[in-house]
Amino acid sequence: MNQQAPRRPAKPYRRPKKDPVRLLAFEVLRAVDERDAYANLVLPPLLKKARENTGFEARDAALATELVYGTLRRQGTYDAIISACVDRPLREVDPPVLDVLALGAHQLLGTRIPTHAAVSASVELARVVLGDGRAKFVNAVLRKIARDDLDTWVGRVAPPYDEDAEDHLAVVHSHPRWVVSALWDALGGGRAGIEDLLEADNERPEVTLVARPGRSTPDELLAAVGEDSGLPGRWSPYAVRLAEGGEPGALDAVRDGRAGVQDEGSQLVAVALANAPLDGADARWLDACAGPGGKAALLAALAAGRDAFLLAAEKQHHRARLVERALAGNPGPYQVITADGTRPPWAPGSFDRVLADVPCSGLGALRRRPESRWRRRPADLEGFAPLQRGLLREALGAVRVGGVVGYATCSPHLAETRAVVEDVLKGRGGPAVEAEWIDARPLMPGVPALGDGPDVQLWPHLHGTDAMYLALLRRTA
Repeated sequence: MNQQAPRRPAKPYRRPKKDPVRLLAFEVLRAVDERDAYANLVLPPLLKKARENTGFEARDAALATELVYGTLRRQGTYDAIISACVDRPLREVDPPVLDVLALGAHQLLGTRIPTHAAVSASVELARVVLGDGRAKFVNAVLRKIARDDLDTWVGRVAPPYDEDAEDHLAVVHSHPRWVVSALWDALGGGRAGIEDLLEADNERPEVTLVARPGRSTPDELLAAVGEDSGLPGRWSPYAVRLAEGGEPGALDAVRDGRAGVQDEGSQLVAVALANAPLDGADARWLDACAGPGGKAALLAALAAGRDAFLLAAEKQHHRARLVERALAGNPGPYQVITADGTRPPWAPGSFDRVLADVPCSGLGALRRRPESRWRRRPADLEGFAPLQRGLLREALGAVRVGGVVGYATCSPHLAETRAVVEDVLKGRGGPAVEAEWIDARPLMPGVPALGDGPDVQLWPHLHGTDAMYLALLRRTA
């Protein structure tokens, strides 16, 4: 009679270890997926709460930030790799499981975290947020991913460039194919330029401050942050760049509203409009789409230096309150109102300078909001088109003859930039407006690679800024 081998005693249940850094990163990813939240809005308050309640240190905050933004930026690449390691379509994998897998893939392929630590920490996270059963699935997938490095995986899952250039770039650089196509059309040129642009989109942007003229100076900001933590701006006379880890909110000038956080491209747009040549009066300025207030605050400071009045209008009431906060303390005359720039309450021809920084797809700020690339669809541009044309048409109506309008977008997509301006000037979709182009390039002195003009397109890989677009127009009749 065969004797059965003695059964091994069952291993005692081990409670999963809660890792506050990875739990926080997972929480942010879930908010981005479930609520269409933006990581740059969700992450800071969670980090603040973690510092207050769990003793988060600076290195913990830095790791959590890297896990969140690195995972979001490389989501397309990681999805392709994860798809090669599972036996079902990704759409059949629960989104929370995908988030844990993507966090694990980023630790394995995008950081210097040792392989065993990346896998074990991800499995522990899965046990906490998914349960032991699905944690086993996570463990199996991540062990497959851990067998090769990122370059090997990309070579395996990306189609060859010669067979499908756009799809190759989409997988390698983690952008939707349609975004790759749109950026390539706007940029022009060959492979090197578009690869440089896509790579720049996946880099962490610098934190840039603006010293609002008449209220603070770049020298004051540089002295406050110290030689090791600050650098002068590249192009804007009011910019200061912070070294990695710099905390803008710790500066008195930022807390007091005398300075703010503002990309150098946005600064250049406001300064160019303010310095555009003008005949006659220069007393009344309008920011027709002022929320959340960064450009309005800089314009208000510049206007104050000329004893000019700024009206800042914003359609959404809660964003108008943000504009009020940004302009608080400005020494010159200004007013903030809640108003729709397509149905303006002001009389035609009331202003000498007008900024129409219109709502857009945001494809120029993918460094700062990487989740936008996965959220946007080509059809979104069709929704923005009537609004953009309507805002520009009304902006040209708001300015006096001889006055100047700046049309700006944080998108390089041709359908949101030059096509909008040309349609309005030629009367497509509405009455034609009598206006002429002003060459914007001389109004950004020292800035290279501004193209053939008269409009200007800034680029992350060429200028280190968001991909801001600016067209300057003078009303002629």
